[in-house]
Amino acid sequence: MNSFKDMQTVKATYERTAETVPPDVKKQVESPLVLNQRHLRTHSPLLGAKCDDDSEAESFRDGRSEEVDRDTREKAINWCRDFLSGSWKTIEDADFQISIVSGGLSNLLYLCSLPDYVQCVEDEPRQVLLRVYGAILQGVDSLVLESVMFAILAERALGPKLYGVFPLGRLEQYLPNTRMRTNQLSDPAISAEIATKLARFHNMVMPFNKKPKWLFGTIDKYMEQVMNISFVRDAHVKKYKKLMKLDLPAELRSLRALLAATPSPVVFCHNDVQEGNILMLEDGKHSSAERLMLIDFEYSSYNYRGFDFGNHFCEWMYDYTYNEWPFYKATPENYPTREQQLLFIRSYLAEQHKDTNVAVDQTQIEEDLIIEANRYALASHFLWGLWSIIQAKISKIEFGYMDYAQCRFDAYFKQKKLFS
Repeated sequence: MNSFKDMQTVKATYERTAETVPPDVKKQVESPLVLNQRHLRTHSPLLGAKCDDDSEAESFRDGRSEEVDRDTREKAINWCRDFLSGSWKTIEDADFQISIVSGGLSNLLYLCSLPDYVQCVEDEPRQVLLRVYGAILQGVDSLVLESVMFAILAERALGPKLYGVFPLGRLEQYLPNTRMRTNQLSDPAISAEIATKLARFHNMVMPFNKKPKWLFGTIDKYMEQVMNISFVRDAHVKKYKKLMKLDLPAELRSLRALLAATPSPVVFCHNDVQEGNILMLEDGKHSSAERLMLIDFEYSSYNYRGFDFGNHFCEWMYDYTYNEWPFYKATPENYPTREQQLLFIRSYLAEQHKDTNVAVDQTQIEEDLIIEANRYALASHFLWGLWSIIQAKISKIEFGYMDYAQCRFDAYFKQKKLFS
């Protein structure tokens, strides 16, 4: 594909309507391609929302709701008709099937389907995933890059197919899969395959800026927003003041210095390898050793390798399927042990070095990588802690963002004592 041309075209489309993209979020929590009985209670993401009332939904303590609002349904019908072929062009509104897909700290996800009694007339898919973008914390350029990236990976059969892209979202291939749970990340076979997939991801050459600007560029941008944010609700004000006592700007300077002294190669990173962004494929075409697929590339960029390791290890601690407030459960003792980290690292290195005959000091490489990963885990806590404070202000999705922010910064300081 002509990546530059596609990038320019998509960017022009986004920029014409960027102001219509609603404030919801940008991070996944469960496999976005798996249906779940728990759904999101939210106003139509297509109508936009004023955020001066601090939209973290602490009042939703009875779990998540199930309805797809009328506005979203109507727009979904039109998008499917515009971008899909065959029966999607002629399907009656009443026959169109749409349901909310679990997942939802980032984008809003819907499964759109043809009913069983409607026959396909071409090679059109019977089901597609509709992704409605959340808040563009990364900026319009990042949405453009992600759409181009998604298309490239689809062409290389490294990700789902892309059926349509438009300013508010996109239509993707629906892949039958089993939802991965947080506790499965520690399964030795699964962990080894994730490491293998990550090594392949890191080996890719992508047509994007090769400088590692993403990590601290994003943290700096989030920090500026956090330091200037203003909450209205008393509960948020109290939690925000508690977080501000941590002197985050000074802590960021300390983190920069530590990571500057921690060598880590620059590779093409996923930047969000957690269970919600890993598909366990079910179509029977994949061997037991090739059943996983990395998805969701919103944050992918050239970055320091250590961030992907450290961020993934952090995600072992957080279960986002918890159906009571604050809609996540933190289990610090689930952070991978040294032995579990070594399994992951050795699987990664085996894939990375499989075609080379260069003699290396494997033991020293492993020890260096453990230090690298665990120091960059600090950056993961810091980044998502800031991100969550911002989401507490703008998100309409049910999640305890301020509690999560505090949880991540608590973990940051605990980790710092061990690896600084």
